Amino acid sequence: MTSYREISLNGLWKNNPALVQLLGLCPLLGVSNSTVNALGLALASAVVLICSNTAVSLVRGVVNTAVRLPAFVMIIAALTTCIELLMQAYTYELYQILGIFIPLITTNCVILGRADGFAAKHDPARAAYDGLMMGLGFGTVLVLIGAIRELLGTGALFANMHLLFGPMAADWKLTLVQDYRGFLLAILPPGAFIVLGLLIAGKNRIDQIAAERAQAAAPELPAQSRRVRVTGVIE
Repeated sequence: MTSYREISLNGLWKNNPALVQLLGLCPLLGVSNSTVNALGLALASAVVLICSNTAVSLVRGVVNTAVRLPAFVMIIAALTTCIELLMQAYTYELYQILGIFIPLITTNCVILGRADGFAAKHDPARAAYDGLMMGLGFGTVLVLIGAIRELLGTGALFANMHLLFGPMAADWKLTLVQDYRGFLLAILPPGAFIVLGLLIAGKNRIDQIAAERAQAAAPELPAQSRRVRVTGVIE
């Protein structure tokens, strides 16, 4: 049985959907040109991931193997529709900005992969926790890319946060670089690929350094003498 600690490590670092599995790259790169867009999609994806994992785990024993995947897709599609209707009701402007990427949560490989690969094999508590950790891992990378691109492209952070949090977030914008002319490449699609590539390279480097330190700290085992037995006639 997978432990909660292992689930956390896999979702946030070792098996991160965006940095390791490289799943869900279409929405990851398509809407990450600002922090508010990235955060909106990250929250929507995480909610669908948690709820779908839980639902799949609850019905895994009664769904026939022949219709398992269609049933999982129907569950995910129903939850995505609920999220879509909620965003239309409460964050309509942000919903219009995110556009097709909200309905496309239904086909997000992260969500379907966790439903079939984990939730269908574990109890509801672990399935829900796996959805939470995978959602946090995916969302963290998504928001980080959005923040980096927004900062490099505009010199500011948290612009238009009122689209997600309402009027109370109207003054949340932080202008970190005054009179900044902007770096257009950062907010264009190629900027998303570049930032994601740098994040993947950074994670791989951290893993490499950690492995080297662990190897250096491991005690060296003394060389053991081996007795060789020779059979036969030696002339």
